[in-house]
Amino acid sequence: MGTNFQSYSEEISFTVSTNRPFTLYEFNRRLREEVENALPHRYWIIAEISEARVHHQSGHCYLTLTDKEPGSKSTLTAQARGTIWKRQYQEIAQYFEAQTGHPLKSGLKILFNASPRFHELYGFSLDIHDIDPTYTLGDLARQRQETIARLQTEGLLDLNQKLALPPVPQRLAVISSPTAAGYQDFVSQLANNPFGYAFQISLFEASVQGTEAVSSIKAALSKVTLRQQAFDAVVIIRGGGSQTDLLCFDHYELASAVAQMPMPVLTGIGHERDESITDLVAHTPLKTPTAVAAFLVDRLNEFEAAMESVFLAVREAASALAVAQERRITLLTSQVQQRTNAFLHQKHYQLECQTRTLSDKPQKFLTQEQRHVMCEEMRLSHSVQQLIRAKETRQQQYGQQLEHSSQKKLNSGVKHLTHLEHCLQTIAKQKVQKAQFAFQKNQQRLLYGAKDQLKIKGHQLQLVEMDLKSHDPEIMLMRGYTLTYVNGKLLKSLDQLKRGDQLQTRLLAGSVSSTVTKVNEPDLFS
Repeated sequence: MGTNFQSYSEEISFTVSTNRPFTLYEFNRRLREEVENALPHRYWIIAEISEARVHHQSGHCYLTLTDKEPGSKSTLTAQARGTIWKRQYQEIAQYFEAQTGHPLKSGLKILFNASPRFHELYGFSLDIHDIDPTYTLGDLARQRQETIARLQTEGLLDLNQKLALPPVPQRLAVISSPTAAGYQDFVSQLANNPFGYAFQISLFEASVQGTEAVSSIKAALSKVTLRQQAFDAVVIIRGGGSQTDLLCFDHYELASAVAQMPMPVLTGIGHERDESITDLVAHTPLKTPTAVAAFLVDRLNEFEAAMESVFLAVREAASALAVAQERRITLLTSQVQQRTNAFLHQKHYQLECQTRTLSDKPQKFLTQEQRHVMCEEMRLSHSVQQLIRAKETRQQQYGQQLEHSSQKKLNSGVKHLTHLEHCLQTIAKQKVQKAQFAFQKNQQRLLYGAKDQLKIKGHQLQLVEMDLKSHDPEIMLMRGYTLTYVNGKLLKSLDQLKRGDQLQTRLLAGSVSSTVTKVNEPDLFS
């Protein structure tokens, strides 16, 4: 076993001496040399910017570059750091923004020229020397066309445009930043329109530019949908700002949300170039917030003008109809008068004939009716008298029954009251007797208790008196004790004494005077 261990140690020593381990710095330096030798040139590379940051003090731009799996928006296949040094950053950034309309920011796909670099401390990175803006423009255009095609396939491209915009859109749900200048201009132009039209504006705050714009505007659209009955239209206002912040309005999710709104959407994003995809799916796209305000005012003005034209046409038609009606009424009045006169003449003749025929019949009819009335009167009088007699007889019977019943009730009540009175007297006497007995019992108990307490207190008083007598100084003197006074005060402690003090000792019979010559301290061990 010792032999094996010795050979193993020799093998290890040989390995260490011939193949010494690297330090991390040495290894990274070797790796840097290998990278520089293997990749000595500059290379054109395609990647997506996931993060862009400019260092304020140094002026360098630091990028995080990624490559994603085809067809995926989240699965990364590669990632690297990129650096644009200050001496080149201003030129590259200005040219790129001038050509594309966008600054170098996250979400853009770029074609850049770079050389690989490996630093012993900071690791691998790419030094970017140039960026081709035409590739980014082509990629943005491709993404734009893919988004438009997807919206077209899903039937969303003109979905919102099929909704009917009310002729008088006055209740507006405005999605904008409350501090944006464009929003203030929009509100001011609507409030100060020359026609005095009134608009009801409800602001739904949202960020309308930057990376948070898509989610913020979608959240505002959801809030508007929950109150859709309260609005005639939705207005999305960007309210000024850089043209480079329009990329969010080409996002599929925002365009899809705008297209599927249950009410017309008007946009005033403030762009000067091509329309965004959000403008394409909106019901009415306009250039600026003030253009949206002017459109709304003009629409109300057109409606008012149309209503005035309709009113004038209706008034003219009503006037012509009134003239025709007047002529027709005049003609009908004449015809009615003629027919009425003829009808009255005919009826007058018939009435005269009937009067001659019926002149004798009424007299006979009246005589018969008088006889009938007299008979009915007599019969009714006899019936009323019989009814009155029957009522009087029944009333007398009711009176007798009521009197008998009342007397019976009265007698019964008197008996009940007499019984109650007797019961109350009996109960009262019993309670009085019971109370008297209890009083006498408590009186005796109190008397006996008082006597006992007096005895107890007398005994306690005797004990106290005996205790006081036992502590009487006279008694103490009779037992042989003495009382010593120093300077007129009773001596209780040696601390009261000093040499030369006059003492007076009192005995049972007489007293003794003395002078202190020495004070002995008490012996603690005795």
